[in-house]
Amino acid sequence: MTPKQQLESILSNQYESEDGDLYKVELLDGMTDSEIENLKNQLPDNNLPNEIEELLRFSKGFEFYGLEEVRFDAFGHFGFEEMFPKSIQLAGDGFGNFWILDIDSKGIWNSVYYVCHDPSVVVKHSENLTEFIRHVDEFGQKGNQSNLDIIHERTVMDIWTEKIGIMEKNEKDYDFENGQVELPEMFLVADLTNQPIKTGFPWGKSGPNTKIIRPSDEPIWIVEKRVKQGFLSRLFGGKK
Repeated sequence: MTPKQQLESILSNQYESEDGDLYKVELLDGMTDSEIENLKNQLPDNNLPNEIEELLRFSKGFEFYGLEEVRFDAFGHFGFEEMFPKSIQLAGDGFGNFWILDIDSKGIWNSVYYVCHDPSVVVKHSENLTEFIRHVDEFGQKGNQSNLDIIHERTVMDIWTEKIGIMEKNEKDYDFENGQVELPEMFLVADLTNQPIKTGFPWGKSGPNTKIIRPSDEPIWIVEKRVKQGFLSRLFGGKK
């Protein structure tokens, strides 16, 4: 099913808010030829996939209770470029956390990630935009039993507290010593290649200004690891 078909399939669905109010998806207008052309000029390789262009001509987004406005055209709005160099900021939760669609250097629209700042965790949320729209519909239908709510409320904490995780267990060999990136002194590798949804990693365990590197289009990140020093180590460190 294409993203447009998925969106069309939920337009007649009726949902109930936490306050008991009934609501439906409220579509935003579709994009004009000039708006489409302007977006293409911003995208990597000036590539807008056909099924995405079809969606955008139909609607550039929609309103949905519990989320900030869902947008399919918000390219370059997300500022965390070391994590996602090219992306669509699909939606926010109103508390500084966002759903991001990752775009590669050829302009291909890939998976959707939930980027949380407290705790500072990234989670693979949906395989693609079609599934993300389906997950929004599921959120309206099932509430706290939905994929969206489980990730938002529980999965991020499980990843942060290391009940689940991929970084420390990553034993794959990577060729990062190619001179193209300046590696931190110590680092962990977060590899979400072929990982299922609800898989993710903490990006802020080492505190503010943690160095994060995305070496390629693949969903692989190098995350700096800092070892906390004790008081005496800091006091006498570097002294002979």
